[in-house]
Amino acid sequence: MRRITVVLSAVGLLLAGAGPAGATPADGPVPPGPVALGNPEFTANVMAPLKVTDWPAFEADLEAVAGYGVDAVSVDVWWGDVEGAADNRFDWAYYDRVFEAITAEGLDLAPILSFHQAGGNVGDDYTSLLPSWLWEKYADVTHRGVLLGPTGLQHRSEQGNTSAESVQGWADRVVMGEYRDFTRAFERQYGDRYAEEVVEVNVSLGPSGELRYPSYNQHDEGTGYPTRGALQAYSPLAVRDLQVQTLRRYGSLEAVNRAWGTDLGSVDEIGPPEDAEAFFASLAYRDTQYSRDFVDWYNGSLVDHGERVLRTVIRTLGQDFPEADIGYKVPGIHWSMTNPAHPRAAEVTTGLVQTSVDLDSWETGHGYQRVVELANRFDGGRREVVLHFTALEMDDQDVPPQYSLAQTLVEWVGDHAYRAGVELKGENALAGGVRSDEGWDNIEEAFATWGYLGLTVLRMDDVASGTGQRRYAEFIAEYRPDA
Repeated sequence: MRRITVVLSAVGLLLAGAGPAGATPADGPVPPGPVALGNPEFTANVMAPLKVTDWPAFEADLEAVAGYGVDAVSVDVWWGDVEGAADNRFDWAYYDRVFEAITAEGLDLAPILSFHQAGGNVGDDYTSLLPSWLWEKYADVTHRGVLLGPTGLQHRSEQGNTSAESVQGWADRVVMGEYRDFTRAFERQYGDRYAEEVVEVNVSLGPSGELRYPSYNQHDEGTGYPTRGALQAYSPLAVRDLQVQTLRRYGSLEAVNRAWGTDLGSVDEIGPPEDAEAFFASLAYRDTQYSRDFVDWYNGSLVDHGERVLRTVIRTLGQDFPEADIGYKVPGIHWSMTNPAHPRAAEVTTGLVQTSVDLDSWETGHGYQRVVELANRFDGGRREVVLHFTALEMDDQDVPPQYSLAQTLVEWVGDHAYRAGVELKGENALAGGVRSDEGWDNIEEAFATWGYLGLTVLRMDDVASGTGQRRYAEFIAEYRPDA
């Protein structure tokens, strides 16, 4: 039976009581309060290690978290591990053992179809690269007039570097069959065995499994926390898509020139910023028509990519795992938000916000409207699509060099998900955040005020003992009184 989210009905009640019929709330926060309290849809999950190597410790941690009411374990199902040996040759032996250990403790499964690389990011203690045959298989393919070559599926940055951590969204139509094959193989392996135990299937939509561009990843120099990061729109496929979409929007090159105040001589001259540093330093990224159009396209391309991959996974799963929702993750890019040199720029380079809308408005989700409302593109479908947002444990640090508004960002996303009727769950961004009472106090505030409906803790061993165990057990008892 499909589950019905209380969030949707709560929004209806809110709007019905907000004023005359058809009226919308004034532009300001709409704190929904503790939506999860006593809600049968409340979930309390944990993340497994990136790769289990110490099996006795893993099994002991499973027993500990099951003992105080954790529901399910989120497990990365690494594409590079399962299908790394050869195209359409799948090895499920490791996951057979992992899933058996989890379900033996009475815990449910929340697998992640991990179409991204493990390794190279904060906290990673395991490396699994994407299948090497993938790049070779499509090197001789021409797509939209572009011969892909050995790096044609990869993002290319403003620095000219390519990233092999995930396949760029502009290559979705080339590789979608690979995602479909992997999902189908997973469904055939586990659809009968764990039909009821799989309660959510999370889908990787980018690096670290998140809906974002690799704007601060290891392939570029000087782009890590807390910098603005680097734009990732310089691959031939990305440039071609920008040209096609711009011409489609304006109808002719002449109309493009009028809108942008340019004198481009051909469509081939349309492209991403030639000088990305000046693009941000001058604040042009939010102040000119070309820049706003570019950022809109960049953000829209990311969200459209998310829709394509999610829709493919949903269709491929068919009727299997009937209790499973579909989840996608949006990261809390909380730094450089108030940096006077380039405010909100890190969120722009990751692709999460638009600059053509009012970034100070609650009605636009402070720029997050599209990524939050991606879930609503599946309304009326066979699966509930759930948004997971990170950074719930963090404080604002609105000082240089961080210029971070992490806690504020949790509020913005919570507010807009509530307005839009999107089911929202949360995660901590860094493992250390659940080892302290301060981190748990922030998580509690997010749930008490901003409508988060479930929590997945990174990682299980941090809540199998000590402060993490005590606070998570108390949290579960508070939100699920019958725990």
